[in-house]
Amino acid sequence: MNALPGGTADEARAPGTAGPAGGDAQPEGEGPSAVHVRGLVKTYSGVQAVNGIDLDIRRGEIFALLGPNGAGKTTTVEILEGYRSRDSGEVTVLGFDPARQRARVKNRVGIVLQSVGVEQYLTVRETITMYAGYFPQPRPVDEVIGLVGLEDKSGSRVIKLSGGQKRRLDVAIALVGNPELLFLDEPTTGFDPSARHEAWDVIKNLAALGKTVLLTPHYMDEAEYLADRVAVIAAGRIVAEGTPATLGNRELARARVRYRLPGHAAPPGDLAGPVQPDGFTEFTSEDVTQSLHRLTGWAIDTGVSLDGLEVIRPSLEDVYLSLTGAASGDDGGGQPEPARKAHGRKA
Repeated sequence: MNALPGGTADEARAPGTAGPAGGDAQPEGEGPSAVHVRGLVKTYSGVQAVNGIDLDIRRGEIFALLGPNGAGKTTTVEILEGYRSRDSGEVTVLGFDPARQRARVKNRVGIVLQSVGVEQYLTVRETITMYAGYFPQPRPVDEVIGLVGLEDKSGSRVIKLSGGQKRRLDVAIALVGNPELLFLDEPTTGFDPSARHEAWDVIKNLAALGKTVLLTPHYMDEAEYLADRVAVIAAGRIVAEGTPATLGNRELARARVRYRLPGHAAPPGDLAGPVQPDGFTEFTSEDVTQSLHRLTGWAIDTGVSLDGLEVIRPSLEDVYLSLTGAASGDDGGGQPEPARKAHGRKA
């Protein structure tokens, strides 16, 4: 959840933390980027977990950071949150250095971890009201309850909430401080499909309020549905960045055409392709429109039904696996990094 207020306006630089390193730093509290990173490096026991990352997240966008375990994703996010020092590089969050000026940042961000502990026997309203008291200018409690869709559960005790409702409460606690930037860590892991889509609506509503959201999702379809832009980190480096539709030149990849034929009908040779174990014929095409025109024209002329006809382009998951496998030697790994913890935050 949100870190509690405290500290000085300019906290001492954390040991081993570099100050601004370049001439393109944003003025404090200003600039179009909510998050601005240049040359970020973090090493554990001689192994570089983060190796020269550059990153910009625009204000008001939903940005997804994807990466396998050990790729440097958690370390990067914790440095942005101000809970881990960096070895070198330039980092600003909402125009401030989270290492040197943590007090200037902490009341302007909200953090939703994978799992959060709150008092189980307080009601939803009591819980949000308690957290509202930690901030100088909180959002109205009733407004926050409405934003996350818990109006019908405001008087219910936390212990009685479903998993999806508890996750909504987590988001409400992060929102009550009226943050400008929210960090959402695997927000729907373990949800059933209905609860996941409800949570997605909540996250979309955050963007509609003008909030910036840094999402670290577990599911690729979540990133595809929610994110304005996506970055993939592997082996400590950003290996691709773009919109979900264009990541890794996904939109330019050759399409696969699949269909199933009755009996022993045979289309023109270049449209035939091998028959897959599931009985579908499949071929790739650089000009899908022309290939489909020829294939369907042949089927109409010969009176053949093309059952299950579909055109498939690489999914975001396909691109992600290709990018992370190539960067980590196909082991899906990278070096281990410290487990994500609450770091003493009120939760």
